[in-house]
Amino acid sequence: AALSPPAREYPAERGNSGGGAGVEGVLRGNPVGGTGREGVLRGNPVGGTGRAGTFPDGDRLIYSRHDPAIRRLRNLQTREGRDRTGQFLIEGVRPLAQAVQQGERVEMLVVAPDLLTNTLGRKLVKQLRISGTPCYRLTPEVYHSFSQAEEPQGVAAVMKQRWERLEQVRPSRGLCWLAVEAVQSAGNLGTILRTNEAVGGSGVILIGDTVDPFDPTTVRASMGAVFNQKFARASVGAFGEWKRRHQCLLVGTSPSAALDYKEVTYPPSLVLLMGGEKKGVSPEVQALCDTMVKIPMVGRGDSLNLAIAAGILLYEVFDQRRMRNSSRFPERIFT
Repeated sequence: AALSPPAREYPAERGNSGGGAGVEGVLRGNPVGGTGREGVLRGNPVGGTGRAGTFPDGDRLIYSRHDPAIRRLRNLQTREGRDRTGQFLIEGVRPLAQAVQQGERVEMLVVAPDLLTNTLGRKLVKQLRISGTPCYRLTPEVYHSFSQAEEPQGVAAVMKQRWERLEQVRPSRGLCWLAVEAVQSAGNLGTILRTNEAVGGSGVILIGDTVDPFDPTTVRASMGAVFNQKFARASVGAFGEWKRRHQCLLVGTSPSAALDYKEVTYPPSLVLLMGGEKKGVSPEVQALCDTMVKIPMVGRGDSLNLAIAAGILLYEVFDQRRMRNSSRFPERIFT
């Protein structure tokens, strides 16, 4: 997907931005078989030939948990398998609905008809099948053998990973970009993606040994944001060169920083840097920062959760940008 044009960088605020029935409501108002989505699916059939090589034996019923197709699905639950194939796995009705709503191409459906009782889920599967998406049909026992969901809904999908080349990333697009270094918690990264998407952030640059954004835990914690965010990988050296080329403001975080995060004026060309949970920002990456900020604390704890700290900074940037563009933001009460 192309980067959003400037006119759409700051969408109108929503009264309920925390989830709820949003996706289901949209799809009910314009079902996936309706004019808008059907046009997308018909214009680019979801069952194109590009996926036939990975899943050559689709459209069949699988009775055995030892079937090669099930082994391939389990492989996508490992980083090695995802890196090798360039694919990832989503599970559940809501993630599938969010993927379809964003126009993502579904490589393969995985359905246990006896488990899929959700009406919306059945509609999604029906429309995707009409559009040509290949499908594995599983018995409940086989589905449970690979599912990582606490309460499996009987539907999963194989998706294609989307990565940007670092040289394609423009820090002036969207509210800002995030850079994360050595983040190890998939849940933290997923929550960061969810917050970054909520405020209009464009995406995340992953520096060094950082958890996979397409890890199943990250995908679940992102609540669909993984389909709206852009991702790029970078070594420390490549990131430093990219930063110098674009002349963006790089703001790092540290509890020992002298400057309060509210004392900084955040410009349009901005990257916020978050360090890992254990060691924070490394000295090598900190040397690239234009400024370091801290989030003040008065309690006895010595640090904040990484995702919470990222959220505080992101909403400070959002609030500053909103004040500068106040005529575009009518006052509303968030509920």
